[in-house]
Amino acid sequence: MRRWNGWGDQSVDMTLPASAESLLSELLGSSAPLPDASLSDVVGRVPESRLAGIDHALLETDPETRVRHARGQSLPDWLAMRSGDFGVFPDAVARPESGEQVRELLRLADAHDAIVIPYGGGTSVAGHITPARSQRPIITLALTRMNRLLDLDETSGVATFGAGARGPEVEAQLRARGYTLGHFPQSWELSTLGGWVASRSSGQQSLRYGRIEQLFAGGRVETPSGPLDLPTFPASAAGPDLRELVLGSEGRLGVMTEVRVRVSPLPEEEIFETLFLPDWQRAFDCARQLARQRIDLSMLRVANEAETFTGLRLAVDENQLGWFERLLRLRGIGKGKCMLTLGYTGDRVAVAETRRQARAVLRRHGARALMPGKLGRKWAHGRFRYPYLREALWRMGYAVDTFETALDWSRVDGYIRDVEERIGKALAEHDERVHVFSHLSHVYRQGSSAYTSYLYRVGDDYDTALARWRIIKAIASQTIVDWGGTISHQHGVGRDHAPYLKAEKGELGLAALGTLFHRFDPDGRMNPGVLLEQEEP
Repeated sequence: MRRWNGWGDQSVDMTLPASAESLLSELLGSSAPLPDASLSDVVGRVPESRLAGIDHALLETDPETRVRHARGQSLPDWLAMRSGDFGVFPDAVARPESGEQVRELLRLADAHDAIVIPYGGGTSVAGHITPARSQRPIITLALTRMNRLLDLDETSGVATFGAGARGPEVEAQLRARGYTLGHFPQSWELSTLGGWVASRSSGQQSLRYGRIEQLFAGGRVETPSGPLDLPTFPASAAGPDLRELVLGSEGRLGVMTEVRVRVSPLPEEEIFETLFLPDWQRAFDCARQLARQRIDLSMLRVANEAETFTGLRLAVDENQLGWFERLLRLRGIGKGKCMLTLGYTGDRVAVAETRRQARAVLRRHGARALMPGKLGRKWAHGRFRYPYLREALWRMGYAVDTFETALDWSRVDGYIRDVEERIGKALAEHDERVHVFSHLSHVYRQGSSAYTSYLYRVGDDYDTALARWRIIKAIASQTIVDWGGTISHQHGVGRDHAPYLKAEKGELGLAALGTLFHRFDPDGRMNPGVLLEQEEP
C-alpha cells in the first residue's frame, strides 16, 4: 500500500549500511528525528468539505481520501505530511475513468465556482498539486484510473494512453506488444504519462529516446472552454505547434485525458557500465566530449567528487568499501575520484560499435574500470529507489532535498562550484552545516543539466526544518538565476519556482502566458498560482 505521508510503497525501505549514521554525524553533527503525526490524528483535523452537500457519484469528500491527495513530494510537502500540519485540504477528490467524466466534472466545477487541481501520481517536487488557501472550494481531479493503452498504431509507432497511466503501466502494456516508450524519470514508479507532459519531464535514458517533448505526438485536453485535440504528424510547418502549449502547462489549460506518444521496438541489448575517473575536471571534460561527438549512448551520468564520496559511503558497507577503494588506487584512482555511468541500448552490432567509440574517449580521459558491468547492473537495479533515501535519512534526523537546472557547457562547471559553495555556507549563521553534492545526468551538445542534492539536520522542531529549507532554496534559486540557468530542467515550475520564472521568460513572456491561460480558462479555476503567481479572484 502506498505511504500516505511519504514516498512509495510502505513495505519498501532503503537500508543504509551501519556506518551511514556515523558518517552523517561526522559531516553534519549528530541528530534526532522529529515525531511523526499519525494518519488518524491528521484525519481528525480535516475540516468539513465545502462540497459535502453535493450529491455526485464522482465526488469523494471523506477525510482520508482528501488527506491522501493533499500534498506532493517536495520537502515542504514532506514536512507538512510528517508534522500533520497540512494547511489546506481539497474539498473533494474525483477519480474519473473517461474523458466524458472529466468534462462532466469541469461543468460541475463551473456550476459551483470550484478550483480544479489535476493530479497524476502525486509526485510533484515543486508544489504543483498543493492546494492554496482559497475562498472557492477545491476539487482535486486524480487521473490514475485512466491508465489503459487505448490504441497502438504499429505501422507509425504511435501509442495512445489514458493520461493517468503510471510508468510501470505504460511499459508493461507496451512490452506485451514488443515496444517501449523508454521514458524513465526517477519518479517512474508513481508518476504518470500526463504528468510527464505537463511538467516537461526528462527520463534517465533521454539520450536515446528523447525527452518527453520528443516523445509527445499529440492527444486531447479538456479545458473549461472546450476540448483541445492535437492530431499527430511526423512534422508540420502549419504555424506554431499547439503541442508546445500543452507541454509544461502544469494543469493551467485544462485536464489532459489522452496522450499519444512515439514508441520504439524493444532493444535487442541493453548494458549499463560504471567507471571511475581520477578527478572532476577530467570527468567533466569526458562527459562534454561524449555528448559533443554524438556517440550513441542511451544514458550518461557523471557524479562529482562529493557525490561519488557520499554515494559510495551511503551504499556500501565500510569494510567492503575499503578493499574496493584499495583496488581502485592500484589503478590510479584515488582521492578526488568521480563516478561515471553509461548506458548502451540497441541491437548488438550497434551496441558493440558504441562501446568501442565510447571507450576511446574514456581512455583519453583516464577512466578506469573495476567490475563495470556489475556496478552498472547494480545502478540499474536500484535506479528508482533513490526517493526512498529520504525516508531512511528522516529516521536518523536528517533532511535531504534536490534542485536542478540546465546551462550551456561554458557555465556548467563554474555554476556547480559556486552553488555548492553557497549552499555549503547557507546555514552558517545558525551554526549549522550543509552537505552538498552534484551530478550531470542529462547531457546535450550545447550543455548539460546540473542536479544538486543537499543534506542538513532537521533541528528541534518542524518550523526549524522548514525555515532551513527556505534559506537553502532561496540561495539555490538565486544562484541559478545569477548563472543564467533555467529554473527547472525537468521538474516543472509549480508554486516553488514561480517567483523566479520572470528572469527566464521576461515580462512580455509572462504576460503572453497569462493571456493564453485566460483564453482556455477565463474564470481562472485551473490550478491558479501554479507557473504564474496570481491573486485569488
